[in-house]
Amino acid sequence: MAKRDYYEVLGVQKGATKDDIKKAYRKLAIQYHPDKNQGNKEAEEKFKEATEAYEILSDDQKKAAYDQFGFAGVEGMGGQQDFSSAFRDFGDIFGDFSSIFDTFFGGNGRRSSGGSGVRQGANLRYDVDISFKDAVFGTKVEIQYSRNEACPVCKGSGASSGTGKKVCSTCGGSGQVRHSQGFFSVASTCPTCGGEGYIIEHPCKECNGSGTQKKRQKIMVTVPPGVENGKRVLIPRQGDTGPNGGHPGDLYVFFRVKPHEYFERQDADLYCAVPISISQAALGADIHVMTLDGKTIKVKIPPGSPNGKMLRIRNEGIPAGSGGRRGDLYIKLMVQIPIKLSRRGKELMEEFARVEGQDDSPKPIPLAELAEQ
Repeated sequence: MAKRDYYEVLGVQKGATKDDIKKAYRKLAIQYHPDKNQGNKEAEEKFKEATEAYEILSDDQKKAAYDQFGFAGVEGMGGQQDFSSAFRDFGDIFGDFSSIFDTFFGGNGRRSSGGSGVRQGANLRYDVDISFKDAVFGTKVEIQYSRNEACPVCKGSGASSGTGKKVCSTCGGSGQVRHSQGFFSVASTCPTCGGEGYIIEHPCKECNGSGTQKKRQKIMVTVPPGVENGKRVLIPRQGDTGPNGGHPGDLYVFFRVKPHEYFERQDADLYCAVPISISQAALGADIHVMTLDGKTIKVKIPPGSPNGKMLRIRNEGIPAGSGGRRGDLYIKLMVQIPIKLSRRGKELMEEFARVEGQDDSPKPIPLAELAEQ
């Protein structure tokens, strides 16, 4: 089988920098490492191929010879047989190698602090339904939820009174065990203590050794004015308490805003529709409209207002935070056509038609004019 170009193997251009070459090799080494692909001959060959390419391209002298003469220029320079020199700066490529491979080879992605097993508790989420009005103007709501708190009997230690924890003899308290394969040293979670670094020989009977208990809690949550549907607030340290005295996680409260019967919002503006009569639309009028906060405002309808006309009332929209300008209220005029007319009303409408005239053969309205309305 013909050998592939080293640059092609690593997936980099010929002018790639050393950092680019290192990053490309690091990615391939993680993907095709033998410990991750046990029994996979194809992955093993790809790992060797990438290692060979990196050994040549990471060395300035070998790279120059390869760039000028190809494979013939590096023949006998170790590119085809000796992989060990490729790892003289292995730590520089991978840093703490064990932390990279923990998630592949039995680790849980969690690193204990000196094997103490102390970790921050989990974050919690709570969804609360609020009214449209409360979302606009803000309020306070009481919520009740369950969270893990430190066991009152063992004070979060997980051990029975008068007893303690024993350092795990398998990992020596580190929470990890290592095994070597060639030039690799791979760390994985200790199977004896589960990564905690210690063993509780006499677990607390109240919490079964977990150090925490599930409790119901009530707290007041402030709903900020103008909050939108789906937004959240963070309440620090009101999540689950961490095991072994770890700090509590946070509580995230998400708001679900119920729709309003008459109003809707767009950003900081409010919108509503108000019915008016034909005479009010034609002659103009002063009407009184109820706003979201319950007050009544006077609104002037200009004469000749068409159906669907929008009137803007400044500063009657969503309150803005941090001293910002309050949004506006937009009122859409809906001209109501009477379905039934009294005898006198019908006479007046007929008289109006005779006086003002009406077109019995109307032409379509240009679309551009409709867009402007």
